[in-house]
Amino acid sequence: MNRFKAQRQVQIGEPENPDDQQEESGMRLRSSDTNASEDLEPFMGVKVRRKASLRREYKGDYLDVPSCPFLMKILQKQGDKQVLFADKVLKFTSSGKMKRRIIMITDFAIYIVDPDADRLKRRIALAAVDKMCLSELSDNFFAIIIPTEYDLLMASTRKTEIVTVLVEATKSASDYELEVVFSNG
Repeated sequence: MNRFKAQRQVQIGEPENPDDQQEESGMRLRSSDTNASEDLEPFMGVKVRRKASLRREYKGDYLDVPSCPFLMKILQKQGDKQVLFADKVLKFTSSGKMKRRIIMITDFAIYIVDPDADRLKRRIALAAVDKMCLSELSDNFFAIIIPTEYDLLMASTRKTEIVTVLVEATKSASDYELEVVFSNG
């Protein structure tokens, strides 16, 4: 039965020491094991993770963009060539409705495409993205904050990979590192 035991657990509990208190509510996340590497678990200690997301291989292009003529046409029209990430996501509108969308991340921009109409809905330059917001829970939601435009609220089962790709793409495209904020409020 030892092989089914989790390698690392996160517990939510009261701080044992008043000096350890990180939030006014008194609740905090603490790791029960400290021997996991940071590379494998980039959000450990801040975010509760699902077991399936701990050691997942990153593929990047889950839609095989070169085999989709309408996606290639969009990229060629905008002048982008290299797709770092492509997958289907759920986008939430300001009224709370869910819409199926395709998200493509290149080395210069984020593309939001309507898969039903095969058309580009939105192109966001990576330089325009201020930060990403994620909850501390093991959910699929993430928000992309763009100060000059309206923000994006989305859900994806590959949220960890999206965050990693966006942080690395922003770092290589410009001189700043994309801020990732964890909050439940």
